[in-house]
Amino acid sequence: MVEASTRNVAISTPTSGVIAKVNVKVGERVTQGQPLFHIDGRDLEAQLATRRAAATLATLQVREAEISLANARRRLEQAKPLHDRNVISPDEFASRSHDAALAEARLASARASADMAAAQLQEAETAVGRLTVRAPVAGDVLQVNVAPGEYAQTGILSKPLILMGDTQTLHVRVDIDENDAWRFTRGSSAKGFLRGNSAIAFDLRFAYVEPYVVPKTSLTGLSTERVDTRVLQVVYSVSRGDLPLYVGQQVDVYVDVDGSAVARSDAHLNADSPH
Repeated sequence: MVEASTRNVAISTPTSGVIAKVNVKVGERVTQGQPLFHIDGRDLEAQLATRRAAATLATLQVREAEISLANARRRLEQAKPLHDRNVISPDEFASRSHDAALAEARLASARASADMAAAQLQEAETAVGRLTVRAPVAGDVLQVNVAPGEYAQTGILSKPLILMGDTQTLHVRVDIDENDAWRFTRGSSAKGFLRGNSAIAFDLRFAYVEPYVVPKTSLTGLSTERVDTRVLQVVYSVSRGDLPLYVGQQVDVYVDVDGSAVARSDAHLNADSPH
């Protein structure tokens, strides 16, 4: 099966909501981090504005507390020599000491409130940032299954909101029957043939092998259907160039065994990342 070199990446959303804008189209090339779609979040954006105002107020309160503490300490320093010469009463000196201690406590409280406001602001910024779903990798948009006004849900979906992957270099995932797995040598060369036109052949470059034998997936369209055969999956890469290859397409692959291409396997083109 033909895959993208990044695997076929099924895009979901961390936040459920109504789609406000879709930023990409099928077939479009996107860069990593580019916005794909945006969830309507006017309530979160309003909350963000409130949190920004609260953080600004908390910063001003810290500055006010710092000024009050500086004044209290200055008055206390002025009182010390006067207290030593008995110019002011012990009660007056104690009152100024108390004012300085109280100003220190108020400054500590203001700083704590400012830290809390900053944390709440960061939380609101994160929530608003999650409203925009961005491309996790650079690649091509293979499917767009959302439209403005539709409701997007979180979690694993039977049909991804957007399917994407890098198709400039394609991967071919080859299923080798477990009975023939012993014949395969890591790094073996292979050649692919297009189904429907065997005259179109292309060389495949070994990418990696997944050293775990899995049940072969039946290609009837039912993702849960399995057959009894277990297979070793080997991934080859091919430069797309002008080849009429498409992600999800099946091709025939002949893997070289001891110098002769005799091991035939079914393969699918998909977007798999190299290991």
